[in-house]
Amino acid sequence: MAGVPDVRLKRVYDPPDPEDGRRVLIDRLWPRGISKNEARVDAWLRDVAPSDELRRFFGHDPARWEEFRARYRVELEAPERAAALEQLRAWAAQGRVTLLFAARDAERNNAVVLKERLEEGGGSRG
Repeated sequence: MAGVPDVRLKRVYDPPDPEDGRRVLIDRLWPRGISKNEARVDAWLRDVAPSDELRRFFGHDPARWEEFRARYRVELEAPERAAALEQLRAWAAQGRVTLLFAARDAERNNAVVLKERLEEGGGSRG
């Protein structure tokens, strides 16, 4: 392995920056109030987002963060998410990737869990 991938996190509403590298939206739904032109997204990987059921369970309630985190990590092992996760790994091997998310809480959201998973390296169940 060539080291830890350069994965950054950023709210999709924050201005794009040349330092972002490849900008990848990882939410299932397009964020409200921002056009595709404003967002300047290079790729939109809906398949790596948490399930609707898990998203509703979490509801951005900090008290549910640890449970959400554990359940999302399990979901990331599912075959239907494997291809999207591998695509992110491939991009991260090529250079900086910025995971874009819409959540207001920058410390407790799916991008945080996904970044952790990518930095662990390896394939599924790595």
